[in-house]
Amino acid sequence: MLTNTASAHLPIDDLVTQVIDRAGEMVSAQQRLRQLISANRSVISSELSLPAVLHSIVTAARTLVGARYAAVGVVAADGSLEQFIHSGMSATLVERIGALPEGRGLLGAVIVDPQPMRLPKISDDPRSCGFPAGHPPMDSFLGVPIRSRGEVFGTLYLTGSDDREFTPEDEELVVALAATAGVAVENARLYEESQTRQQWLLASAEISSVLLSPAGDRHPLQLIVEAVKRLAAADVVTLIVPAEEAGTLRVAVAAGEGQTELRGHHYPVDDSLVALAMDTGRGVRVGSLDHDQQHRVHLSQAVDVGAVMAVPLSGATGPQGAIMAGRRKGRQNFTTADLDMAEVFANHAAVARELVDARASQQRIAVLEDRARIARDLHDHVIQRLFAAGLSVHSVATVLSDTASSSRLDRIVSDIDDTIRQIRTSIFQLDHVDSIGSGARTAVLTVVAQVTPSLGFRPAVHFDGPVDTLVPEAVLQDIRAVVGEALTNVVKHADATEVTVQLSVTSGVLSVAVLDNGSGLSPSSRRSGLANLQSRATQLDGTLSITANQRGGTTLRWSVPMPT
Repeated sequence: MLTNTASAHLPIDDLVTQVIDRAGEMVSAQQRLRQLISANRSVISSELSLPAVLHSIVTAARTLVGARYAAVGVVAADGSLEQFIHSGMSATLVERIGALPEGRGLLGAVIVDPQPMRLPKISDDPRSCGFPAGHPPMDSFLGVPIRSRGEVFGTLYLTGSDDREFTPEDEELVVALAATAGVAVENARLYEESQTRQQWLLASAEISSVLLSPAGDRHPLQLIVEAVKRLAAADVVTLIVPAEEAGTLRVAVAAGEGQTELRGHHYPVDDSLVALAMDTGRGVRVGSLDHDQQHRVHLSQAVDVGAVMAVPLSGATGPQGAIMAGRRKGRQNFTTADLDMAEVFANHAAVARELVDARASQQRIAVLEDRARIARDLHDHVIQRLFAAGLSVHSVATVLSDTASSSRLDRIVSDIDDTIRQIRTSIFQLDHVDSIGSGARTAVLTVVAQVTPSLGFRPAVHFDGPVDTLVPEAVLQDIRAVVGEALTNVVKHADATEVTVQLSVTSGVLSVAVLDNGSGLSPSSRRSGLANLQSRATQLDGTLSITANQRGGTTLRWSVPMPT
């Protein structure tokens, strides 16, 4: 009887046990659901800045499944980890471990195949590459990708060091949290981009006002590269333009690290990242120069850069150069928003260059017009009056019976003629300043201008006769050599305070003379340069003479017959 009664009670006991177990599971599930809701709420309600959101995700995931350690790895463009935000490790422990993971082993496996991964023991998986010295022990592993804008933004890693393994329910909870984390990351990204774009636009308006202002104490191109450096959080920014030498680029403006070494730097345009941006007319960004060995980047000459971007300067006549920004190795890559706004600034730089060139041209035109006016006045008024005065004095001298007075008036006429020649030389300099001419006057004046800084004063220059008309182009190189060598000798040996250069064409003879009031050539002076001038004269059937002046100094005269 008791046996039958006990048997009758056994199914009821089992049923009660099952009910109690199911109730416990429901309570546990309810608790974990609340934890998931709480974790989602903490992620969604966190600050809008991306670092704060990532830290909130790590903390919430670690609490949700009771993991000892948790981390979020942000995936870079090349598939490595550009950020690694962790939770559960003290600052002392992190310092003892050293460098953060780079995305190899199991961490990289989740990046390559962005699917949830759950392992009971890390060391048993063949993809595990071990831990560095000082790293705490970790047994179980759970990795879940975080997606943002349809792409894998990063991976959520969870580990433990006890005997407890992560369950399928843990995986489901973390996957659900990762979905919420993806939304939070998306919102944080949009917020940061909107803030960044606002700052770029404000700076753009400031640059526009500077460009439209005709005066300013700072060059607009320098302001632009400094703005790009600040807003793109770059370590170095340069503005590159084509150099005078074909196939070469030149750094016109630089800001940031290594700016002194980079400013004025020249490098070939072939295979450069700047050339790629200029050829395509679009901005280019590289996540890491270590993974892009085919393009030359000049920033590496002065800074150990990792991520770089180059945007073209598109002007009215085509690409005029580019702006390149770089960040040191280990820093984050440039974003699409950085590239887009930098392109806007590149357009500002192109406009700035055109405005600067236009203003310089206007100023140059104004100066040239003023010089032309002065030259016309000198020619039409001053020379004509001097010439008339000289004729009047000469006519008086011819009728005077007093020989002394007549000679004195002849000297005055000669001085007037010299003055007229000097004024004509000045008129030529005013009319042909910075011109690219090939005449004898231009050849002499160019050499004189080059040697003037070494002399410390400007030599007097005189022309006599139709030098630009009769002097053949084949002799111009000889004239340059004679004037250059003579003036260089004056600088080195004469210690002169006055120098006169004369070029004359009279009676079928071309003559170049350089007179100084210095001490003359010493016997020990090197005469290889003078020997070259003698050789030039001999080849043209001419002569070279060096004589002492009556009032001190030396006269070098190089004369050759004019070709018929």
